[in-house]
Amino acid sequence: MNSALATALLLLLGALGAALSQTWHHWCTLLVVLGLGLAVLRRWLRLSGQSLGLITLLLTLVIARCGLAAEPRPHPLDPSHRIPMRGPAEVVTLQGRLLSDGQVRNGRCRALVEVNHLDGERRRGRMELTVDPCQEPLRLGDWIEASGPLRRPRPAAHPLLRGGAERLVARGSWSQIRTESIRVLRHSWTPLADGRRRIAETFTEAAGPSCGGLLAALVLGSAQVNLLADLREAFRVAGLSHALAASGFHLSVLLGTTLAGTRSLPSALRLVAAGSAMALFLALTGAQPSVVRAVLMGAAALLIRERGQRSRPLGVLVFTLLLMLLLHPSWARSVGFQLSAAATAGLVLSAAPLEQWLCTHGLRRLRPLAPALSVPLAALAWTLPLQLLHFGSAPLYALVSNLLAAPLLAPLTLSAMALALLVLVLPGTFTTFVLPWLIWPIQQLAGLLIALVYWISGWPWAQLLTGRPQPLVVLLLALALIPWWLPTLRRWRCHAAPLALLAVVVQGWVQFSDDLIRVEQWGRHWLVLRHRGRAALLSSHGDGLSCHVARQLGEGLGHARFDWVAVMDPVAMDQSGCWSSLAHTVVAEHQGQLPLRSGQTLRSAGLGLRVAGVRGRHLQVQVGQRLFPLRRRDLSHHAGRLPRWGVGHSTKVTERTTAQGEVAESG
Repeated sequence: MNSALATALLLLLGALGAALSQTWHHWCTLLVVLGLGLAVLRRWLRLSGQSLGLITLLLTLVIARCGLAAEPRPHPLDPSHRIPMRGPAEVVTLQGRLLSDGQVRNGRCRALVEVNHLDGERRRGRMELTVDPCQEPLRLGDWIEASGPLRRPRPAAHPLLRGGAERLVARGSWSQIRTESIRVLRHSWTPLADGRRRIAETFTEAAGPSCGGLLAALVLGSAQVNLLADLREAFRVAGLSHALAASGFHLSVLLGTTLAGTRSLPSALRLVAAGSAMALFLALTGAQPSVVRAVLMGAAALLIRERGQRSRPLGVLVFTLLLMLLLHPSWARSVGFQLSAAATAGLVLSAAPLEQWLCTHGLRRLRPLAPALSVPLAALAWTLPLQLLHFGSAPLYALVSNLLAAPLLAPLTLSAMALALLVLVLPGTFTTFVLPWLIWPIQQLAGLLIALVYWISGWPWAQLLTGRPQPLVVLLLALALIPWWLPTLRRWRCHAAPLALLAVVVQGWVQFSDDLIRVEQWGRHWLVLRHRGRAALLSSHGDGLSCHVARQLGEGLGHARFDWVAVMDPVAMDQSGCWSSLAHTVVAEHQGQLPLRSGQTLRSAGLGLRVAGVRGRHLQVQVGQRLFPLRRRDLSHHAGRLPRWGVGHSTKVTERTTAQGEVAESG
């Protein structure tokens, strides 16, 4: 490793640390790590005082840039400054331009608006617009006028749930407005958005919502396509989410085909063709972090290759990531950026050594598959800590699914891109006549991939649910895995094993401790009871939103299913399947009758629920050997509020129950 690459690595570490640091503990840790890094750099490279001072100055500038710009802040003219701290919401009239499409979902539309005027006053900022009821989708680029109450988005009620405030801050918005209707003032010329919509709509009409949506995602990325929720979830559980997200894989397919088709042309024409392909890919998919990284790395590697020199993938990756963070520091907090950077680092640093090891030490029957196995295995290994940190789960069959899907993904991606080019170039009438014939064989291939994904996602234990660990636990796990990722550090593997053991013990202790977690949001209440790795749930409402939040809580806490669920509200027929998939036993209010009668108990090992009074106004829950009285209307402690984030207790179970959840008469 030369001095330039070592310095760039230290600068990249400083940029990442400054962008991710939020407390003074983080900053102190970062400064200590960077100080040690400077000391090691000086001793290893034998730097002079002048060189060390220059590197320190560069590091200071990088930290200042990324630390100050990573946290978005509202503009002085942002509409959020009109929101009163207390009192009712103010009804305002806004005029602005839509920054995104808003699809009709559950009878409403939602999109981001660049505000131009607010009640006739000049304003500058972004706002989220919700139209309910919504008959037609919102179109990017339209200038609209709407009136409604201006509110501040609510933060997440629990760290495991997605909050509107956190989601909108990442997009540069600090306010929301809800209205029943809008008035379109004028339409803007938006050729890129029109092209994306034309590709997605044409594919969906020709191949159906599943196959057509998959083909559109292979071209535009899942961020630009309204994919079916169950299809997106199946790809995630099977470990193939990267196939739907626009990334380096899709660009490599496009760029490789372009270079292969122009290899007989002069170098200048090859560069023009490759550059045009990358520009078109970036324009259609949008400036997502993973796409920008892939395009920058592809352009750098292409220029180095055309000059007759050999590129160094690690150097290209490090300088690309550093440039991206200097231009857009908030990308460091993007999950897509983190996963893309980690997966690419795995391919650059670990794929080749892993392939060599499989060829020399692997099973004889698997040695021909070493190239196909090493690439997904390296990417999965490097992204494992991030998957556990952000999702609390990891796909167990990801290696198998990637190996089986690889022969289908490359031809599907290339064919979908060719069809998308035809859709953009040919007239609409000609496309309507020709496309159904051309897309039919590709549709069958897409159907085969979808069937494969659904099949693998339905296997037993398809997901390893660990619960979302603390960042310190993930850091310990990553430090323990680094010597296994990098062959040059193999002598540290035995020394790193205690770190991995410590991370597992800490997370296991958290998962098997007793906990009582109460969540309140949108006038609904949930109460999660946890005991020795098991869990049960109480919900105040039985609608689809309550079931969706209950599923998020269960998966985020590391529970595939609850022992039992008690719903203090009637469950609609169309939501009974959702609740049944969450638990082995589900009891709900029926025709005004409580889920449990006075004297009945719903229980599993160490977890229980009983009605404490005849009128059913009070409940009593059991967690281990402790009992907690509750008010039925809001699931809170009637002697005092329950702890919102949960309280741990160490208890012993003196009884054993074989049933996952049973209703019994109490004597």
